[in-house]
Amino acid sequence: MTQRDRSAARRATPPVARRRRLKCYARHDFGPLGRAMLLRADSAHRVMERRTFLGVIACSLLAAPLAAEAQQAGRIPRIGVLLLFGTPEQPNPLVNAFRGGLRELGYVEGRNLAIDYRWADGNNQRLTDQAAELVRENVTLIVTPGTPATLAARNATSEIPIVMTNVGDPVGSGIVQSLARPGGNVTGLSLLDTELDGKRIELLKEAVPHLTRLAILWSANDPGMTLAFSRVEVAAKVLGLALQNLAVREPGDFQRAFEAAATGRAEALFVTAQPFTNQHRAHILTLVTKYRLPAIYTLRPFVDAGGLMAYGPSQAEQYHRAATYVDRILKGAKPADLPVEQPTKFDLIINLKTAKALGLTIPVSLLQRADQVIE
Repeated sequence: MTQRDRSAARRATPPVARRRRLKCYARHDFGPLGRAMLLRADSAHRVMERRTFLGVIACSLLAAPLAAEAQQAGRIPRIGVLLLFGTPEQPNPLVNAFRGGLRELGYVEGRNLAIDYRWADGNNQRLTDQAAELVRENVTLIVTPGTPATLAARNATSEIPIVMTNVGDPVGSGIVQSLARPGGNVTGLSLLDTELDGKRIELLKEAVPHLTRLAILWSANDPGMTLAFSRVEVAAKVLGLALQNLAVREPGDFQRAFEAAATGRAEALFVTAQPFTNQHRAHILTLVTKYRLPAIYTLRPFVDAGGLMAYGPSQAEQYHRAATYVDRILKGAKPADLPVEQPTKFDLIINLKTAKALGLTIPVSLLQRADQVIE
């Protein structure tokens, strides 16, 4: 056996195993050539074993990330978003604010979070059915913009966490026990609408000093608005205004409502913040212009589209902030322990172009308090 053969055998064979094999070779007379061939075969066998072992390790290392990724994909949270209005072809544009909030918190759809959007297209029964379907599919959490969607989800489940947003009066609507301690499985953000309605009527009366007869346009399909209407009624009475009820349920009711306002000699209009009125914003603004009614809105988009004035919090900010509740719940927080958040910033927007078209002169004192004046 040459020196090269002996060195190769030593390198390829662990010391203990090599000593045992050498003892075995010594007990049998294989001859010099036989022993050399055995040692060479043994060396080749050890090299083959080491190659096989390294191959197994390499395959394992390559497969591990794939397995981990597949396992992670199987357990990523799945969020249901329940919307009264919109369709997959015409989604709610405010949803982008919610998705942006999630991205800022590190969530990427399809990577570490799945989102299942459900649109009821304005149909309350479909909203109920969609909520029940999300519960059957056992989503991790449900996000519900507006009172109707929140009530539908809460009626469908008492276990799956629900994050509400853009809800006018969650306590008065019976959604939560209190703002500080919601209890149950629902928490999120309130628009504080019912508490701001009195302020809105005051602002409208400043813009229309001769105002004595006010009409309120609201959707009777929204359970939360019955309480809101009663509060607006009280605020109007305090300011010495006669209030005309313009409740609507279907899109065809808008024309009849404005005709009734004209018959009742309404001098101004209050338009509530609801998914139904927001969905039919363009139609409402067309009728407001036709009947030349000064109007105040709870949502800024009405003023951007030609309405006279609006006072309230940002809807987009509410959608954006809803992502923080989703994040906290996914990290282990319980909805019952998360206080309902109320807006702290309210914007007064006045459209001077619309005021001039209506023949109104907005007082300087009111313009000075406006956060934005559109000219």
